Amino acid sequence: MSDRLPPLTALRAFEAAARHLSFAKAASELNVTPAALSFQIKKLEEDLGQPVFKRLNRAVELTEVGKVLAPSLSEGFGRLNAAWASARRMLDTKILSVTAGPAFTTKWLAPRLFEFASAHPDIELRFAATLRSLDFDRDAVDVAIRYGYGPDPGLYCEHLVDECLTPMMRPELAERYLTVESLLKAPLLYDASQDFIEPPADWAAWFRACGLEGAPKPVARFSQADHALDAALAGGGVVFSRTSLAIPHLARGELVAPFPIALTTDAKFRVLCEKGTENKPQIAAFRTWLRDEVEKFPDGLEGRTLIPVTEVPRQQKGPAR
Repeated sequence: MSDRLPPLTALRAFEAAARHLSFAKAASELNVTPAALSFQIKKLEEDLGQPVFKRLNRAVELTEVGKVLAPSLSEGFGRLNAAWASARRMLDTKILSVTAGPAFTTKWLAPRLFEFASAHPDIELRFAATLRSLDFDRDAVDVAIRYGYGPDPGLYCEHLVDECLTPMMRPELAERYLTVESLLKAPLLYDASQDFIEPPADWAAWFRACGLEGAPKPVARFSQADHALDAALAGGGVVFSRTSLAIPHLARGELVAPFPIALTTDAKFRVLCEKGTENKPQIAAFRTWLRDEVEKFPDGLEGRTLIPVTEVPRQQKGPAR
């Protein structure tokens, strides 16, 4: 038995048939006839010296040898496809694929994208709002905007926007709750998308930073930041949220953030792309546009007392019972 690899067409035919456990489905995927696919697999079995399929009446099953061969071939062809797609993307300067989380997309990015499109009519923008873990090659993504700590090994990373967390509400609500103490009786909204921050940057931490213990239980809990902000915009309560997401609403006076004390964390919005691609024309244009957009609005930090959440006193334990 020779150590020489069989033809790539034979390996490809086997991989597809092993994945589908059907010669007909594999042939359809590869756009060949079932007879041609069967010939390729037979040639592979001759080179291997062993059958890779058990031929049944109306089905096929992998032999033990086939079970050993199939997973590595699937992984290998997956890497080949990813490498080819990556190489094609490197040469393409007309398409830009961007992904960002739903809240950042809704509150920050989507309302401004027409400006990028207007300034760069030669770039076709493809967008996906998701927080799913991504692979730049597999998912054919050029730029990702993510919120969190990092690090991001193997990627080019650029900090996007400064921010803090502080109570926000409709102006009419602010007229009712003029002091920190009065907020203890306000309808508080909880943004659970921040739960990953450690130590917690939540209502309880903010009240402790203001010198008060015993934050009241929120009246509503939201899994996404944009939903919590929308509830505050509707007058449903006071939300403790990130200024980066609320900048447009604060600038238009739809929301106000009247209290000077705000929390900061090490979690940041980052612009990510594969190292070596940051200066591709469409990616460089998008990065420049993002920086310009950040500069157009105040970041909400001026005049505030910024307290890192790591420096907020820990919650006092109650008396032993």
